[in-house]
Amino acid sequence: MSENGRQSSRDEVLDELRGAEKVIVVTHENPDGDALGSLIAMQEILTAVGKDAVMFMDSGEFPLPYEYRFFPLPGLVSTPPDDLGERTIVFLDCGSLDRNPAEALKPPDGRILNIDHHHDNTRFGTVNLVDPEASCTAEIVWDLLHGLGVEPTITIAEALYVGLITDTGRFMYENTGTRAHEMAAELIGAGVDVHEIYRRVYEGIPYGKLALLARGLAKVERYDEGRLTLTSLTAQDFTESGAEESYSEGVIDHLRAVQGTAVAALVRERIGAAEDAPPIKVSLRSGDERIDVSRIARAQGGGGHRQAAGFSTALTGEELVGFLREQIAQQL
Repeated sequence: MSENGRQSSRDEVLDELRGAEKVIVVTHENPDGDALGSLIAMQEILTAVGKDAVMFMDSGEFPLPYEYRFFPLPGLVSTPPDDLGERTIVFLDCGSLDRNPAEALKPPDGRILNIDHHHDNTRFGTVNLVDPEASCTAEIVWDLLHGLGVEPTITIAEALYVGLITDTGRFMYENTGTRAHEMAAELIGAGVDVHEIYRRVYEGIPYGKLALLARGLAKVERYDEGRLTLTSLTAQDFTESGAEESYSEGVIDHLRAVQGTAVAALVRERIGAAEDAPPIKVSLRSGDERIDVSRIARAQGGGGHRQAAGFSTALTGEELVGFLREQIAQQL
């Protein structure tokens, strides 16, 4: 794979997609709205242009977070197909091969298309379309849809819209540009019912999620005059709240909104993690434009965006707080 590491053009990626007869579309572990929306839309788009296209998610990813269970998944496989070696692998929203949950989908040879918007993407594909200026990976998929001459079905439009609103924080984050709004307008024109999508994704929350949020807010700690605002959730918190692991999503946004916060951190025990896996998951959000939380995450082997990143660790609570305080001080 001598081409690895090179940024490819939009036309090169379109040529690869046009030339591929069989495709498997994959995304990162613990997929969020952008990952799922991009995955579903791309599989539909490739099917629409006559490709034998399937999307892969490991069986361990199910059930999906409750807010995404309305997605149709007719092209889904949970084990690598027998003809994997004949298929072009399209990775979506995946910053590195380490975030791919299936070892079987890390082939030493074959064509890999890497389509992503993370600025720290490792360019692991034979063809890499990485656009850090895009608001989300779904925005890149939307652009490729136009390049392939596909009219968005309601399934494609809803999937891309979910990717857009979740990765832009409902158009509130700094990654929201004019193209994001142009994309939204077009998808609404294609039939997206905005109120219904918002209701599915952001309302109708299980009581266990509310109970878990209450526990998180009750344990908030602040350091260095509030520059670091942190809370933690234990496995016991999840059990006693009747909460699934995905219910912790959104807790950190309450911390980031607190006046004076430069970095918000959610520290939670990983439920059902393998014995050799780091037991703690740390999510970070930047509340100060001077802070790049992806730099902090990369120092612990993680990654993400300037404003949102994360990593797994075996550090103790005291060690972790010390690490975060030191990293914030270095950037301020």
